Amino acid sequence: MTINKFQGKTEEEAIEKAKSEMGQGLVIMNVRVVKPKGLFGFLKTPYYEVTAAMEDKEQSAVPAPAAGGAHRSIDLAADEQIDLPKPGPVQPSAVRQVVPPVEPISEAARAVGDILNAHAAQQQTEASKTSAFTDTDVIEERLENLQQFLEKKLTDDAPSKESGKEMETVISEDEESVRIFRMLYRTLLDNEVDEVYINQLLDDVMKVARKGSSMDFILSHVYQKMILKFGNPHVITVKGKKPQIAFFIGPTGVGKTTTIAKIASKFKVEQGKKVAFLTADTYRISATEQLRTYANILDAPLTVIYAPEELPAAVSKLSDYDLIFVDTAGFSHKNEVQREDTKKLLQLLGTQYQTIVYLVLSATTKYRDLKEICDMYRSISDYSLIFTKLDETSAYGNLLNIKLYADADISYMTNGQNVPDDIAVFQSQEIVKKLLGGD
Repeated sequence: MTINKFQGKTEEEAIEKAKSEMGQGLVIMNVRVVKPKGLFGFLKTPYYEVTAAMEDKEQSAVPAPAAGGAHRSIDLAADEQIDLPKPGPVQPSAVRQVVPPVEPISEAARAVGDILNAHAAQQQTEASKTSAFTDTDVIEERLENLQQFLEKKLTDDAPSKESGKEMETVISEDEESVRIFRMLYRTLLDNEVDEVYINQLLDDVMKVARKGSSMDFILSHVYQKMILKFGNPHVITVKGKKPQIAFFIGPTGVGKTTTIAKIASKFKVEQGKKVAFLTADTYRISATEQLRTYANILDAPLTVIYAPEELPAAVSKLSDYDLIFVDTAGFSHKNEVQREDTKKLLQLLGTQYQTIVYLVLSATTKYRDLKEICDMYRSISDYSLIFTKLDETSAYGNLLNIKLYADADISYMTNGQNVPDDIAVFQSQEIVKKLLGGD
């Protein structure tokens, strides 16, 4: 007898595949709904699997032997019989995985299918004892074992007390793990973390999870993984005799000028450093006037640069200052002239000064737009990130998304308009807690 398995989105589709492959004389032995394996299988669509059998041509004319002979018979219907060999190992060549299809199935046929499924499950269990699994495979095996236990419970007429206790233990442990991972998945998704990064993160945690891992264990590893992914902030440091020069780039409306004022105030008031301002944003008069107001309050010089070529001379005049903050014009990614001017501005100083470039982004901007902004500014210069307007959103997933997408350090974050209070060095612990649903 030849036994094959066929899969399809519907029963009918799987049966049609079986008939096309094996012919019209096949017998449908079993039909079952298969749930995709893996941690995220619950997000995928189940499919149908049909077990079909056909007698070999050389045996089709042989009458059924008497009881106790080399074969045994099982009645399928009033005028239908199939011959089955004695139970033994099923050779891999005899079972083919194709993809789910159905005719009416008798109770006897279902019984035959249950016998075959139980036998295949036993072989799979024995093979697993001699195989070396990765941690991910172990978790997927446990989930698969849970399904096998449930199927066995439904098909066995009289399960033993010991097997019942074992099944209860596996169910409680695996359902708890799945519940925890599902909760984490949905929490991160609600915080607008991209699904690609959620899957990567939870896959990493699966590699260290063990059977019966507690919620505290899983959450602590997720927390640690996310902290590592955020990395350390790249902040401004004052060292050496020459001034440190910080360029601030980014689209319009994200709060570049206010962010510059906040950081400059911190260094001026709290650390007593000498700060100066340069602005190349001559497209918006209001931006220049706003920065001039902050410069007057801090008693710091402000120089307006009308062309990139003026930058070296302006910096040279401020050589006795500790920090020079350079404001640039925001522009559309379609504006080639402004993009080239900004690129030239950032390259004019060369290596004679210590420079750092910050791309300022709003936490309220859509992820798709943030990616386009990062790509466009990456063509200008390498950069670290500053996120503004955290007080205007309740979803912080874009911070992790862009950190991983741009592979750039997040240095500062702002959460209001107050100068200089509403700014801080990026705190990964604080953001991770919020991403995981904490306060």
